[in-house]
Amino acid sequence: MRVDPPDGAATAPEAGPPSGGVKVAVPPLESEPVAGLLQRISEEGGFAFVSSAEKAAGGDLTAAEAAREMAWEQLHSGPWHSVVPAWRDAYALTCLLAAGFHAAAGEFQEALKILDMGLIMGGMLLRKDLEEAVRKIVGRSQGEERSSGEASVSELRLGVDDVKGQNQSEVLQVLPSGSLSSRMVDRQVSLSMERFLCDHFLLGSPVIITGCIDHWPARTKWKDIRYLKQVAGDRTVPVEVGKNYLSDEWKQELITFSEFLERILSSESCKANLTYLAQHPLFEQVQELRNDIMVPDYCFTGGGEIQSINAWFGPAGTVTPLHHDPHHNLLAQVVGRKYVRLYPASISAELYPYTETMLSNSSQVDLDDVDPQRFPNVQALQFVDCILEEGEALYIPPKWWHYVRSLTPSFSVSFWWATSTQPIAPTRP
Repeated sequence: MRVDPPDGAATAPEAGPPSGGVKVAVPPLESEPVAGLLQRISEEGGFAFVSSAEKAAGGDLTAAEAAREMAWEQLHSGPWHSVVPAWRDAYALTCLLAAGFHAAAGEFQEALKILDMGLIMGGMLLRKDLEEAVRKIVGRSQGEERSSGEASVSELRLGVDDVKGQNQSEVLQVLPSGSLSSRMVDRQVSLSMERFLCDHFLLGSPVIITGCIDHWPARTKWKDIRYLKQVAGDRTVPVEVGKNYLSDEWKQELITFSEFLERILSSESCKANLTYLAQHPLFEQVQELRNDIMVPDYCFTGGGEIQSINAWFGPAGTVTPLHHDPHHNLLAQVVGRKYVRLYPASISAELYPYTETMLSNSSQVDLDDVDPQRFPNVQALQFVDCILEEGEALYIPPKWWHYVRSLTPSFSVSFWWATSTQPIAPTRP
């Protein structure tokens, strides 16, 4: 497919009126940021990539796809941390170019899929261009859906019946041995900033805070499957499939958000092949969902700077195995409920961390099936735990080990922040 480019800027072609297409703007290759990028790629030996990108900017879809494939191969040439940053920006450029052809032809779902891959895998150089392209395409595609009266996937209000129908004995059957029989996490209503700072942040002590997210639009909107499909249904997201990231059968997939919602609603599918959208910056992809939440004031304690805001969304039974994180963490439970168990950083050695660098923050102990021969003392270790209810937020201090299990379909948001203020390390929970 070859199309004559419009006069001036190197933009993907715009289809004629019958196609109902959208024109995606791509920065001209001679512009300073893109020209500098292509120079860096040339210095890395990517001459074929530069040649294909120039042909793509001239209206050649085949060349655009070839360039995208070259960049994709570079992103998978070794460990992620070793990828040359310029290749991530190059991949984003080719996503813009390729998506432009599909958007011009009215192929909005394919264009969005390509743009989402650019947002997920690409660098920051052209991020605003990717986001602007997404806004244009989403605006057009959503308008067509409204005018056609397209049916929603379901009218189910996520999580409501699941929460009401559970009792303690049923919950204990799926939890690790000894759960809810030890010390419970402290629970505070509308905790003041001063008390949070003095009693929990500086002491490195977990706490559940109630009432701090009641004002979020997400508290009601995210229970509505129709709303979630409307604002994010066509977007591509990475999901985890299997027991958890430490199990042999675990894998990752890229699917649309609508497909993901269907898996959550299918109880049979969930039991056989749990699918979890875990630790994903969904709110950088979907602005409508970002507008439904606010960063709690607690996350600025200690002069904090937000490191990441991630989504955790899945059916009942999803598990995040015992691990620790490097930052302060406020886990907001928007929909559904979760069980959380925590161990202090002071007993890390007794939790048998993996020796491999990539898994050094994870424990070899499977709390759902503890091997007493390999880990004879684990069951005697002290911990604190809780059921995190809908509308609550749990503060997890840095380096505290935690295990998390969804008891219902669940949608949570984690806020990680870093500070120069170091909490006092507790010696016991």
